[in-house]
Amino acid sequence: MEQMETDGVSGGSSPGEGVSAWAGSGGGPLEEDRPFYIPERRASLDLGEVGPGRSGLWFDDHFWPKVLSYTSMASDELMESFLSVSMFDEPSTRVILGKTGSYSSCYSFDSDDCEKKTRKAGNKEEQASELQERAKLFKDLTEPVHPALTVGFTFKAISSTLEKLSEEDLRCFKATLWKQYPQSFATPPQSLDMVDLVDRLLECYDLQGSLQLTKVLLEEMGLSRLVGFLQDLCILHEVRFELRMSLKERYGSVHEAGATSGERTGCGGVFTDLHITSIGDNGPNIQHEVRQIEKLNSHGKPETLISCEDILGVQMVAKEMVRCVVTTGMAGSGKSMAVRRFILDWAEERSHQHISLLFPLPFRELNGLQGSELSLLDLLYRFYPETRRLKDLFMNEEKIVLVLDGLDEFIQELDFYQTELWSDITEPTALNVLLVNLLRGMLSHRALLWVTSRPQRSLSLPAEAVHQVIEVRGFSDAQKEEYFKNRFEDTVQAQRVVAHLHSCKTLYIMCHLPLFCSVLSGVFQCAFREHGPQVELPKSITPVYTQLLLALLATRSSRAPAWSSVQERDFLMNLGKMAFTMLNQGRLKISRSDWTECRLDVHEAVVNSGLCTEFIVEEFLMYREKVHCFIHSTVQEYMAALYVFLSFTNHEKNVFGKGRWTVPDASLERKLYRTAVERSLLYEDGRLDIFLRFLLGMALKSNLELLKPFISSSGNRPSVAKDAALLIRRKMGESKHRDRKGNLQGCLDELCGNHR
Repeated sequence: MEQMETDGVSGGSSPGEGVSAWAGSGGGPLEEDRPFYIPERRASLDLGEVGPGRSGLWFDDHFWPKVLSYTSMASDELMESFLSVSMFDEPSTRVILGKTGSYSSCYSFDSDDCEKKTRKAGNKEEQASELQERAKLFKDLTEPVHPALTVGFTFKAISSTLEKLSEEDLRCFKATLWKQYPQSFATPPQSLDMVDLVDRLLECYDLQGSLQLTKVLLEEMGLSRLVGFLQDLCILHEVRFELRMSLKERYGSVHEAGATSGERTGCGGVFTDLHITSIGDNGPNIQHEVRQIEKLNSHGKPETLISCEDILGVQMVAKEMVRCVVTTGMAGSGKSMAVRRFILDWAEERSHQHISLLFPLPFRELNGLQGSELSLLDLLYRFYPETRRLKDLFMNEEKIVLVLDGLDEFIQELDFYQTELWSDITEPTALNVLLVNLLRGMLSHRALLWVTSRPQRSLSLPAEAVHQVIEVRGFSDAQKEEYFKNRFEDTVQAQRVVAHLHSCKTLYIMCHLPLFCSVLSGVFQCAFREHGPQVELPKSITPVYTQLLLALLATRSSRAPAWSSVQERDFLMNLGKMAFTMLNQGRLKISRSDWTECRLDVHEAVVNSGLCTEFIVEEFLMYREKVHCFIHSTVQEYMAALYVFLSFTNHEKNVFGKGRWTVPDASLERKLYRTAVERSLLYEDGRLDIFLRFLLGMALKSNLELLKPFISSSGNRPSVAKDAALLIRRKMGESKHRDRKGNLQGCLDELCGNHR
């Protein structure tokens, strides 16, 4: 058989190292008078290049099979191969390492004289007996190798196990290894350090074989505790691998709000860094196309921007001693996106690798367990069956993180003051008792918690259970553009979308909400798909806000019992009436009397529907006030316009004047729009300008289709878009309204927008 040669030989070596540098230089046995060469010390095993199940060696088919692949032959064949080879035959093959310092398997050094070459003693019968004993080691290696088994893990697992040995036990381990498997070493391994020792095992016995050999030797030494330690490391590694695969499958794609039914998008096209701050209660975004709005919060504390990698990162956990992090944010601000990013970054090994196990437990899915009694372990086994192989899940030193996403979606209130204490992770109890004590820290002192919630519900958590509060505020301006560049694979389309957003200031401002970006990207993709890449992108903002409203109402089903169409319509009318009243008064803060007068439930508006939000204002040093408002001032203006539109459409009522119309015909609708235009022009601060755009846009065909669930009247509505457009143009031409020309142009864009 063709003989292979080493890639090269370098000089300079310390005593006790391998001698195979001359082994491939000729076709016959080594000559006694040949000068003996001692290569330099081997480099440690390169863990980055050798894949799972590879030893880093190249072997001839006839070489004795101490390193044969255990997946390619049955145990009987392996035994027969062992017995058919004599170690005293002249070496017809060479073992070639990718390093200059490889060992010879047929020769050894005298430990006192490294230049003295000694043939290993023995006869064929003794070697056959030894090989029979060695074959027992590999009796279980015909089983498939777990895909989690890698060179890096195997090296670390064996090293971690052997490092727990005392100096005396380690010497005993090396002596036993030399006694039973001398062919693996050119000299007794007592002089080898830990890296070289484990390196050599991996080279000779492959990954699974090295682990098995280590366990066998430790068992022979009576160190069953270390055998169990090594076995637990392997099981933990396999479970972590399976958990990562499960999480990648579950969280690897997302259904965007603007996508068609059933369509899912890969997270790579959605993930964008978020604007996350270290200070909560920052209040809503106050940017507006027309109005100048004073910032509603006044705590004045400096905020620090943080990334998803910082949440429960090494520094936060180790230096700041954080156990429970609570992340708040209004509806659509990107909390779930941050959670999904966190989970996939861990599952795909991009960040948070100091975390051993990560268990997402969404409150939306926990709702399905209402009425059940289960333990914490039962809960994890139900969601992640692969963890059943682990023992003492919360008792070891491994970092475990539980991600409790969407506290606001949990339909049962968590009472932290009257719920009984519970600390047994194996005994079943009611779900609310389990969750309360998990958040208290009673069930696991070692596990780290990350809880996300809309603001009002997060305030129900006791202060002593929360170690840090951070807020997700959506996208910054740069992040808005990055989102659309990621969302549109065609770079030309992406550039067109970004340019279009800069020309529509209201849309650009509202893109601080990732949910709004999701809706808007769906609108643009539909336009490209139906009308081609050169289509003029729609400028109408009303249908986009209507889709945002529908998306928020759709998520309500996971937080509260379903509404009838009448209940849903009445809620929107009451909320719109409050918005219209506040808009006429120039107010953004919702007072207690506003909720009462409009017969509205704060929890329904803030938590369930997500159209309003809550935050804390620190007016004075010792005074803190809860403040409610709409999630953005333009959402308030949209709801006010919806109230005016539905009042006219469903109840034949003109909210701008007294009386009721019996039939909403074209002339009456023209009167409604004329009154709205006149009323808008009365306010020099432009407080009704965006409201007017929404009201005019309600009549667009594209918007009427979306509003069908809220329209109780039947029949075709007369179109007054052309008449309203003529009215707007006439007002723009009047000299006293020239300073409002830009705002009125927005109304024209709404009426004359594409795809009506």
